[in-house]
Amino acid sequence: MRRDDRDDPFDDFFREIERMMDDMMRGSPGDSGYDDAGFGSDTHLDVQEHGDEIRVIGDFPGVEKDDLSLKCDGRTLTISATTDAREYDERIELPARVDERSGSASYNNGVLEVTFERAEESADIGFE
Repeated sequence: MRRDDRDDPFDDFFREIERMMDDMMRGSPGDSGYDDAGFGSDTHLDVQEHGDEIRVIGDFPGVEKDDLSLKCDGRTLTISATTDAREYDERIELPARVDERSGSASYNNGVLEVTFERAEESADIGFE
């Protein structure tokens, strides 16, 4: 016995979901499929705290090491990437103040890892 799809009470519901997904994937005419940042859903950033260390890990598929630029002011890490097809510029608020001079970075197979040591929260001020 063959089921008649016209009697499926969820048929309209699933058709509407498919239409919305098609619209979302298609985007506007001339759209490259990426959001304003340029890398769309290809990019994922994760901030981790390990003792006296703060680590930022990001996925940048299709980006060469020379296309990346990193800057830190002690509170915010700025990651910029530019390729022929895309641009990315992200400012990440770090969970604690870091010693920006302690920063080290590695980039392997599209995965960026930046590590900082925490900065002391306050400094002692001596009298003259």
